[in-house]
Amino acid sequence: MIIDIHGHLITPPAVFAVRTVLQASNGQHSKEWYVDRYIKDAEIEAAAHRGVTLMDQVGTDVQFLSPRPFALMHSHPVARDVRLWVELQNDLIHRTVCLHPDRYRGMAGLPQVAGEPVDIVFPELDRTVGELGFVGVLLNPDPDEGGGRSPRLSDPYWYPLWAKLVELDAPALVHSAGCRGRETYDEHFATEESLAVTSLTHSEVFDRFPDLKIIISHGGGSIPYQIGRWRAHFWLDLATRKKHIAQYFRDLELAGLEGTELPEPPADLASYDDALRQLWFDTDVHSEHSLELLFRTVGPDRCLFGTERPGSGGAVNPRTGRSFEDFKYTIDRIGALTDDDRAQIYEHNARRVFTRLGS
Repeated sequence: MIIDIHGHLITPPAVFAVRTVLQASNGQHSKEWYVDRYIKDAEIEAAAHRGVTLMDQVGTDVQFLSPRPFALMHSHPVARDVRLWVELQNDLIHRTVCLHPDRYRGMAGLPQVAGEPVDIVFPELDRTVGELGFVGVLLNPDPDEGGGRSPRLSDPYWYPLWAKLVELDAPALVHSAGCRGRETYDEHFATEESLAVTSLTHSEVFDRFPDLKIIISHGGGSIPYQIGRWRAHFWLDLATRKKHIAQYFRDLELAGLEGTELPEPPADLASYDDALRQLWFDTDVHSEHSLELLFRTVGPDRCLFGTERPGSGGAVNPRTGRSFEDFKYTIDRIGALTDDDRAQIYEHNARRVFTRLGS
């Protein structure tokens, strides 16, 4: 079975009209009013069927659906609007799953709001996972969407959410959303996913929440490419905690290292790799060489098949004549992978992480 854990709702265009009126009405209308006025059953059915067709083209059996991240409104200042908008997205996902229950599963968007406590999302988390049967959640590591005020994922701000996810056994797919800074949202994805990895691996989060399941989108951002730098930083950071680094720099200044007792690199680098392997990673990386690097860096046993199809990589690769999002075609042709590696990537790792998936 091929399980795609990273997909987004194919949203009927009329739904985005709701967002415009929602922001302008200042709470005048209910969610039901928006649905009745703007969202037609035929449009939802057509979008759901299109998704199944796209899956059939590349051999995907099941796809997890979450809201389109760039449109989640997390930096919008009115929490009521964000809650209604995200609830509406999750309702559409649930309707899509009900139309094709053997092909789709739900990944809940969370009504995160910049500057609000993280427990603001708990009612929607309970509703989607506890009542609607969603298998996990989409988590925006930067609800301020480029404004610079969001705490890192290692910050105690997030601890109540980590505890709640562990309680529900609901994995979180870390995926940045919109961006109002100097980056495009695509660039912001890579920035925030990289920061998510470094902040979590240099923290006590997994010591405090050992059963927490975090998946990093887009192959971990820049981390596989920059792994040498982060390993070196981890080594020096460990040396700092062992109070050797001050002597190290004093000795450098004197052009000698006599008497310095830095930690041995191999053991410390192994510790960093162990920390990295507390996380999971998807395969949504649009390059064969990048995928090979990802598998070598974190191991096939920590990677879950994810495509974001249809997403920003839907163009045709002139070298293969196939969509850049046809990741199975690429992974099937990576010679370093064994059949067991591919089975883990395509199905078994998803079943290990998403215990709510079922048969």
